[in-house]
Amino acid sequence: MTYIRPNFRHPELAANELGYVRKDYEGALSTLCAGCGHDSISAAIIQSCFELAIPPHQVAKISGIGCSSKTPTYFLGKSHGFNSVHGRMPSVATGANLANRDLVYIGVSGDGDSASIGLGQFAHVNRRNLNMLYIVENNGCYGLTKGQDSATADIGSASKKGTPNPYEPIDLCTMALQLGATFVGRSFSGDKEQLVPLIKAALSHRGFAFIDVISPCVTFNNNPKSTKGYEYVREHLAATGTVDFVPVRQEITADFAPGFSQEVTLHDGSVIHLHKQQEGIEVNDRDAALEAIRDHKAQGQILTGLLYVEPDDADFHELQGTVNTPLRDLDTMDLCPGSRALEAINSNLR
Repeated sequence: MTYIRPNFRHPELAANELGYVRKDYEGALSTLCAGCGHDSISAAIIQSCFELAIPPHQVAKISGIGCSSKTPTYFLGKSHGFNSVHGRMPSVATGANLANRDLVYIGVSGDGDSASIGLGQFAHVNRRNLNMLYIVENNGCYGLTKGQDSATADIGSASKKGTPNPYEPIDLCTMALQLGATFVGRSFSGDKEQLVPLIKAALSHRGFAFIDVISPCVTFNNNPKSTKGYEYVREHLAATGTVDFVPVRQEITADFAPGFSQEVTLHDGSVIHLHKQQEGIEVNDRDAALEAIRDHKAQGQILTGLLYVEPDDADFHELQGTVNTPLRDLDTMDLCPGSRALEAINSNLR
């Protein structure tokens, strides 16, 4: 078995308007568990960037720590990338954005990276309206540390050890709406028909675009009381010799029309209920979006689709009054104008 991608390229591969083929947007081979929803999200990002004809070298992909934060390795291999400290991806993205505002920024995080250790940073990158796409690959558990419940795990959802979660979950879409995000959406990793257009819209949005993607963990959501996963007919495994064994599972998809709901069965046979936002719904009303999320949650459903968009709000650079030229292109005199400039600034503050 080899883990090296072949260099052969079929001469008749479809190209976008810039002449790039889909292969130009791919990355390294994934080392995640077979059937992981995160790989489906990577594939959706690849497809979205290809269809939008974004030059790969014009993208900066930034992540934190976790299974989700490994995924930028698996897409856009010819782009800029930085794997940052756990929960601190928004700070790195902000600094990079200030240095070069001309790049397309994609931040990839997880429910632990954003809703636990990085919750404070997540809050401030929302309210500052940084021009970026922020994707949370949400599986309700900490996959790198043996599947403990994350802050997005539902009440009563049990970890692999069987202990029900007693805490109220953090709904990151609700939080993003309350903190001022100007684009908020939610999707399911197995619903390509919904996820790809949603990512394309978010990449085209000026300002902070947040997408929460339910992405089941094939390894640690395999117990009877878990509430996040795919539809899968579970294989019958022997009770012995399965310690730290990751069974190979198939990717399961979900495809249903807007305005309808669908039950998605987890690896263990338990069920989550997805509801796709109906077309034509008013998406410029922040309060209506919050109410819709709350109403569907009360019915035991997870509302997906574009929840809110504010097309005319000022982004971080406008709010800060930064120069149009990226800081990396300015010379020393522009960046360090000397003591007289500092004295002029201080005098205006007196």
